[in-house]
Amino acid sequence: MSIWEYILLFGSALLGAVASSFTIKKRDDILQFLLSFSGSYLLGVTVLHLIPSLYSNTIKGTGFFMLGGFLIQLLLEQLSRGVEHGHMHFHKEEGKVAMAISVLAGLGLHAFMEGLPLDYYDSYHLANHGHDHGSHNHFLWAIILHKIPAAFALMSLLSMANFNKKTVWIAIIIFAAMSPLGALLGGMLDFDEQSRTWTLALISGSLLHISTTILFEADKSKQHKVSLKKFITILIGILMALTSTL
Repeated sequence: MSIWEYILLFGSALLGAVASSFTIKKRDDILQFLLSFSGSYLLGVTVLHLIPSLYSNTIKGTGFFMLGGFLIQLLLEQLSRGVEHGHMHFHKEEGKVAMAISVLAGLGLHAFMEGLPLDYYDSYHLANHGHDHGSHNHFLWAIILHKIPAAFALMSLLSMANFNKKTVWIAIIIFAAMSPLGALLGGMLDFDEQSRTWTLALISGSLLHISTTILFEADKSKQHKVSLKKFITILIGILMALTSTL
């Protein structure tokens, strides 16, 4: 990965946090649209690029690792309380310090994991998908667009819990640094083809869980109805993912 890609990856979380701090009155509405767009784009990239790349080679165990990633994300959300797909509920009976540590641990571990394949994904995709789409920007942008609403929600949750600004921004910076650190470590490790496939399969399973959960929860009324605005937002995200195949 180039320096500007690391900066972009780190800065995306800061952008989400800053946006949250300036949109206090309409945080929930804005977050829902951010999630609908990022979730649909994330799903599109996973289905159109990540999964085909994984299954175009002969590495055994790919499906097991994808299911493992799905389950790992389910466990991580016990720590993060679902902040990555829009849950911003702070229960006063729960210690706020314990809550903050738990949420940051869940989000941070996921962010670190999803950064691991970023450095080698370009060459892996080209070798296994049969053609290039102008570098691995579709995967990088999927992670970036996922981090913006996650940081938005984290900032909102910590602010509602009345942490001081210094503590909140330390947490945001830690979260922002996790994906770049994962990408850096992934680039330093000498992964063979099997390790690359299994790592990417884990992340694909995790991203499938997050993206589908976001879209399932797009209907806050629980009546299997999605507003026209959200449907259009989801459609735009999918269409943008489709343009990455051109």
